[in-house]
Amino acid sequence: MLEQTRTRITAEEYFQLPETNLPIELIDGEIFQMPTPSPKHQDVILNAAILFRQRVKERGGRVFVAPLDVVFDDGNIAQPDVMWLAPDSRCQVTEKRLVGAPDFIAEVLSPSSVSHDRRTKFRLYQQHGVREYWVIDPQAQLIDVFTLVEGRFQLIGIYGADEVFQSPLLGEIAVREIFPAEAPQTPSDEAPSDEA
Repeated sequence: MLEQTRTRITAEEYFQLPETNLPIELIDGEIFQMPTPSPKHQDVILNAAILFRQRVKERGGRVFVAPLDVVFDDGNIAQPDVMWLAPDSRCQVTEKRLVGAPDFIAEVLSPSSVSHDRRTKFRLYQQHGVREYWVIDPQAQLIDVFTLVEGRFQLIGIYGADEVFQSPLLGEIAVREIFPAEAPQTPSDEAPSDEA
């Protein structure tokens, strides 16, 4: 479950917080602390990052993955799961963080982050001009794809594991490249038995 503080702080105060291994974000001046991601969540992030790195060879730019702070303004610092910066991006890469909106962001849903990713971060990314936003659902194996049109996100489509779609920024995407194949369960993966 997302833990949220009620004390509003600035970006400068956020950067003075003690280091932690848990992902934290500053949204509208409030701290949100997320649980560590699950193995399935990490699989999807890595698959997306590998796919986007391949696209970088064709289209240029740079790919980054969480945890990495992205400073949108003095009250908003997010850690998107996967980001792509176009070759002409206005997002600046500094020694410790990104400053400004990445051109592309993908968020991978966790049970505790659905509302945060679909509402709070949706509005944040739209407001700051992220050009393309994906909401990836590992459980349902669906990707919601949004593109920015005249300052507002428009849904291009919702795509399942067997579909191929056209990303405005990244070209043709086969959804199966994002979702890992389910590994067969081995005896060591099974729940322990009560039998002696």
